Amino acid sequence: MLEMAAAPRLRRGDRLVIATHNAGKLAEFRDLLEPFGLDLVPAGELGLPEPEETGTTFVENARIKAHAAASAAGMLALADDSGLCVDAIGGKPGVHTANWAASGPLRDYSIGMRRVEDALQAAGATTPAERRGSFNATLCLAHPDGREAIYEGAVFGTLVWPPRGDKGFGFDPVFMPDGYDITFGEMPSAAKHSWSHGMTGLSHRARAFAKFVEEALGGGVEH
Repeated sequence: MLEMAAAPRLRRGDRLVIATHNAGKLAEFRDLLEPFGLDLVPAGELGLPEPEETGTTFVENARIKAHAAASAAGMLALADDSGLCVDAIGGKPGVHTANWAASGPLRDYSIGMRRVEDALQAAGATTPAERRGSFNATLCLAHPDGREAIYEGAVFGTLVWPPRGDKGFGFDPVFMPDGYDITFGEMPSAAKHSWSHGMTGLSHRARAFAKFVEEALGGGVEH
């Protein structure tokens, strides 16, 4: 965890802007934060624009989104930047994960998954050992005064084809995490995002979130 200065703890009832316009990510944030009694405010409900993600790393893009929301709203803001990194194709799509699913102004992750599979086939990656990758997530908690804290999480696994399951979102149906024989797309939300005090959780976002809870919430929201 990286930070500029010690951040005050969030308390039950505090307002927190969720700096995303992605419905899938917003649903995951709601699942993860539901037990802590925070007043979550989606960026879209405040009419906040989506800033241009010009960073070359997940950390840089998470900072851009969180600080833009915190500054515009005058409130604490939590942003996520995450993506799929596939070893056989040089770590792509990486920070451009969403762009690989671009279909005009919209995102179609069936196109994105097909593009990843085509790239793997072009690289000759046909065996499980050759189809390794990771989901990576960075959370940035930004304050209107410019302070921030960064929390990172990753989960490793194997890319499968064809896609399996209709749960989750994004590239979940082609990612099978280590130790499991089902994809994130086949996994119930409760299993994917399981988290408890002292445990890291399974998904990349849950693992970053566990660090956020320990630091920003002190292991749980204060009353």
